[in-house]
Amino acid sequence: MLRTRIITALVLLAILLPAVFASAPMWFALVSLLLIAAAAWEWARLNGVADIAAVGPGALLALAGAWAVYSGTVGRVPATWWWATLALWVIGSVFVLRGGPSGWPRWPAPLRLLVGLVLLWVGWLALAQARVVSINFVLSVLCIVWMADVGAYAAGRAFGKKKLAPSISPGKSWEGVYGGLVGVALLAVFWTLWVDHSLPVDAPSLFTRLRNAFGWIGMFAGSAALAGLSVVGDLFESLVKRAAGAKDSSRLLPGHGGVLDRIDALMPVLPAAMALRSLA
Repeated sequence: MLRTRIITALVLLAILLPAVFASAPMWFALVSLLLIAAAAWEWARLNGVADIAAVGPGALLALAGAWAVYSGTVGRVPATWWWATLALWVIGSVFVLRGGPSGWPRWPAPLRLLVGLVLLWVGWLALAQARVVSINFVLSVLCIVWMADVGAYAAGRAFGKKKLAPSISPGKSWEGVYGGLVGVALLAVFWTLWVDHSLPVDAPSLFTRLRNAFGWIGMFAGSAALAGLSVVGDLFESLVKRAAGAKDSSRLLPGHGGVLDRIDALMPVLPAAMALRSLA
């Protein structure tokens, strides 16, 4: 199992890293769009759409993304989109998470399908535009989610006692959340003081932009908010899977489950990061 996970991770890195560092941001947008389209297929299946029919939502999202690249929308999404999506995540998660797995199927199926597709599309737009801003910027945003996950796992294993949401994800604890926040705070300091000053980066990271605009306290507050949103995204997908009786969103990524399982925490963080950038 571990060998399979490592091989899959290496293959993904071999595809994604050249796209990230390509001179034209379009290549990263198109490569990541394929993953988001696959996630849309998984989302449709988790919400009651048959396997073959679920190809439709995935194809629709791929076409919408291709149009965004072709029309240049990727590089000029208005900030109001990011703030509206952030509000949808914050307000919607309150109702959805409080309802638990049993409450999710009570929402109309077309609404569930539509909300997921919109969140995936806007999340991809935020990812693509973050790459347009700079390589350093998009990597700093991605690393917030990865560090929050690593910190939560380490702290949860070492100190986890108080369950965060036992009916949704029994393995998560409040101690893990705190560990993730500490990890992201350390990452912010490291990136601001070393990466942005010692490496030949193409533009400031999100951390440095927040510090320059709001000071160290503002940077820590913004980073903590993004880390918290990553937990929300993770819990949201876990709730949907539990409601569907599924362990993974699919088996597209051997050893890792599905694409949604890998990007769930990113979906609320990406538009929120772009919203913060509009202030900084």
